[in-house]
Amino acid sequence: MNPSVYTVRASSWGALFDCAYRWEGIHLLNMRNVVGLRAALGTAIHAGTAVFDQARLDGSGLTVDDAAGAFVDKLRDPENEFDPARDDLSMSDAERIGLSLTTKYCLEVAPRYNFVAVEMETKPLEIDCGGGVIVRLTGTMDRARVRRSAAGVGIADLKSGSSAVQKGAAVTKGHGPQIGTYELLYEHTTGEEIGDTAEIIGLKTKGTPEVATAPIANSKRVMVGTEEAPGLIQFAADMFRSGRFYPNPKSLLCDKKYCPRHGTCQFHD
Repeated sequence: MNPSVYTVRASSWGALFDCAYRWEGIHLLNMRNVVGLRAALGTAIHAGTAVFDQARLDGSGLTVDDAAGAFVDKLRDPENEFDPARDDLSMSDAERIGLSLTTKYCLEVAPRYNFVAVEMETKPLEIDCGGGVIVRLTGTMDRARVRRSAAGVGIADLKSGSSAVQKGAAVTKGHGPQIGTYELLYEHTTGEEIGDTAEIIGLKTKGTPEVATAPIANSKRVMVGTEEAPGLIQFAADMFRSGRFYPNPKSLLCDKKYCPRHGTCQFHD
């Protein structure tokens, strides 16, 4: 019997453990969801910061102004699809916030790190779910960097959003599964073990623009489990094998703005 192979973008894997029902709709059923301007702002910030960090790696000499230009180009790209009515944000305010955060990141945060890869391409990792079902994780570490320190290599993942920074620190809650996935993929791709604690670099897009960091530990263990307890990969395997992807009406993304199944979902209020 030929196995059923599900090819999944590695950068989406963390969202499976937030609301699997939403994840199934987007990534398996190909249901489209038009985002708001705040989401487009986040994408543009990540484009500008990635250009800057890649230029540092390449030695190509791009400046902070070049990164700001890349941000604006991405934000105002005519091919961007977003619904301006979904957020209380104007294009001029989005540009102002994004330029502030991109500049702050490039001048104050990036120089503190020795990055060795930016949004690294990974080698496909296959997860045997049993019952002839295989999940193949592919793609890049979207928005993430690989950094090197005295302790070894570690993942630094950029997260932007209205509440990405609270009380002067990046919010790490809920990001463990994605970080753990990237750690597994890095080791699978390079054969080099992750040696340093991962880190979230938060960029707050609402109110006063802030950039802050915070460590996030044991993410890989959360994914693979221990001898005493299964990891999230085992739970994911159960979902793919059974075809039952569980809803989470308490998810912060349980809203018509973020979920294409919201209009027909019977599980939320």
